[in-house]
Amino acid sequence: MIIDFHTHCFPPKIASRAIEQLMTRSGMTRPYHNGGVESLLEVQRSSGVDYSVVLNIATNPRQQKSVNDFAISLLEVDGIIPFGSVHPDSPDAIPELERIKASGIKGVKFHPDYQGFFVDEERMLPLYEKIGELGLITVFHCGYDIGYPETVHCPPERLSKVLDSFGGAPVVAAHFGGMLAWRETEEFLCGKNVYLDTAICCGTLNPQVAARIIKKHGADKILLGSDCPWSTPANEIGLVHCMGLSDEEEKAVLGENARKLLGL
Repeated sequence: MIIDFHTHCFPPKIASRAIEQLMTRSGMTRPYHNGGVESLLEVQRSSGVDYSVVLNIATNPRQQKSVNDFAISLLEVDGIIPFGSVHPDSPDAIPELERIKASGIKGVKFHPDYQGFFVDEERMLPLYEKIGELGLITVFHCGYDIGYPETVHCPPERLSKVLDSFGGAPVVAAHFGGMLAWRETEEFLCGKNVYLDTAICCGTLNPQVAARIIKKHGADKILLGSDCPWSTPANEIGLVHCMGLSDEEEKAVLGENARKLLGL
């Protein structure tokens, strides 16, 4: 089984506009799907992926409910495992976490750059504690973001300070713990209770560096992720094949770790 733990798609009414806006902000002018769920599924199938985890993000408090309504609608789509999101400035963030859990969604995504908070701000701790109480999985965008280059809101060191706030509930540090911050990943996250995903690391993360981090952190804490539409599962699977892992370790990274984490 192969599971891509880090993908994106958007509601039909805004999919093309969302892709255009993200392209303009980032300069990434070659998306690998058109923003819709069917287009994502086509990439998924062509890459031999069985399940894609779709990470939805509430980029402002007003859209929190609609973002999660879309996530809930994706529960009906074969091959898609949707995550929800809450915005830290929403007065309804904690009740919304409860709604997410009750719907059957397994996790939430935070993007501190898009959502305007630092990962270790004290105001975030009640949300983290509630997530832990509910047993949800949390995925953080970590490290640099090409669309928001001025400030890194979730570097590995700051993330390491709040991991205990989740009470043992799973936390995933995207982009191998921090895009373009892999020395800090080694220093502050390796050995901690946190998963790392491979999202959009192909072409940026040297496979020997990745192998060194895995040796230090453990292959059982690494998840395949693509960040599709900005990369493809095939690209990131290719990176995993270059890491010099054993067959058992590759199997774990490509899907077995995610299968266990998601309870599939």
